[in-house]
Amino acid sequence: MLTQSDIPAPSRSGDSSVGSKVPAPRVPADGVAGVVAALVSVTAGMREATGAGLPACFAAVPDPRDRRGRRYSLASILGLCTAAVLAGEVDLVGITAWVSAAPQDLLAAMGLRRNGFGVYVAPHPDTVERVFEALGGQDLADAGGRYLMARHLEVHPVPDCEPGADPWAAGPDGAPRLRHGLAADGKALRGAVGTDGKIPYQFAVATHADTVVVGERAIGPKSGEVPAYQPLLRTVAATTDLTGWVLTQDAGHTNRPTATFVVEELHAHYVMITKGNTPKTYAQLDALPWETTPIAHTTTDIGHGRRETRTIRVLEAPEDLDWPHVAQVFLLERTTERTIYRRDKKSKKLKKTRVKHCVAALGMTSMTSTQAGPEHLMTYVRSHWGIENKIHWVRDVTFSEDASRVRTGSRPRIMTTLRHLAIGLIRQAGYTRIAATIRKIRNSPHLIYALMGLPATNQTAT
Repeated sequence: MLTQSDIPAPSRSGDSSVGSKVPAPRVPADGVAGVVAALVSVTAGMREATGAGLPACFAAVPDPRDRRGRRYSLASILGLCTAAVLAGEVDLVGITAWVSAAPQDLLAAMGLRRNGFGVYVAPHPDTVERVFEALGGQDLADAGGRYLMARHLEVHPVPDCEPGADPWAAGPDGAPRLRHGLAADGKALRGAVGTDGKIPYQFAVATHADTVVVGERAIGPKSGEVPAYQPLLRTVAATTDLTGWVLTQDAGHTNRPTATFVVEELHAHYVMITKGNTPKTYAQLDALPWETTPIAHTTTDIGHGRRETRTIRVLEAPEDLDWPHVAQVFLLERTTERTIYRRDKKSKKLKKTRVKHCVAALGMTSMTSTQAGPEHLMTYVRSHWGIENKIHWVRDVTFSEDASRVRTGSRPRIMTTLRHLAIGLIRQAGYTRIAATIRKIRNSPHLIYALMGLPATNQTAT
């Protein structure tokens, strides 16, 4: 199976910075000092390419406070809060306490003021809470998404092409190439309460390659995902040309307006899974001759006590299939085998049993066979679930989001955005184990400087 790391990184003509792929670091064996060096190396390349670190991103967020009486810039407060989340703080009380005790070097790097004794002064916890109350959550989310997308495109540049052309058009050999992808999905903020008394949701879009959130919007109940889809993608497309990209989403977004929007307005492609919410289309796909269609691609994964086999069968879209811009349809099947031990009712002995579980899914795509082969379609579908496994799961388990006591106003949403930033910064530095990296940061806070692109200090340089 192809992976997103197989995406080619050709240089664009006329731009020496874009296309210079920043290599992901290997975790060195010489402990914290080696980790610091690796992170500094990667972030230095990122900072050279993007032009600034995270504080410059925060400087673009509108400050809701009155100009009179400001002692701390909004960028410095948000930077310190992000540093606290990187250090493992999971709630607002922990963040404000961490900020109050932040080291002098970090306060200096954030541009904070000194008092009469030459000591850098951290913002008071009440100041941080007032900023969270007044700050517009969408402005912060948009700024963070633009920053992470810029870093993503430096590591995974779009192939050079003519304006308006498909960057991943098949070459002379006619073989399709794996494209950049975005996955859209929503998640409930279970610890929060909206103005209507219901649990709010956060709808986000993440990259396939490194699974970082590059856009998000606050929505109401779960049914609010579909109306928020187009505004969210328009926000991302306002700063990033999505021509030729692949957009994936769960079956709740499988509808004709979304398919039309993706192809005609974004000039991108869709991969959609069909279920009961589109009964007529599902019935048409289910009636196709899948039993006589040969398997086009197979993958097998072994781990966690189970063996998973995935297969895909692909057909050209039927002419009578009433769906916008559909080119291919496919059947995905996953078979999971695992060994369990059951106790026989008439004996104390454990009996070894092999259990098999099968799941099938029908899907459609706007890409032709020259734009996406069977292995590519399988990769796009599997990459989509990274937003569940690598974003939502991390927010729940590592950052204890569902247990958060930050409940009202814009504070829950800002906390979510800071978590997305922390996850994105760690992943883009080349580290996939979020909890383990946070433990390293907690034991060596100077890793924060490298992750956030802050200027080196006397202590971080040693």
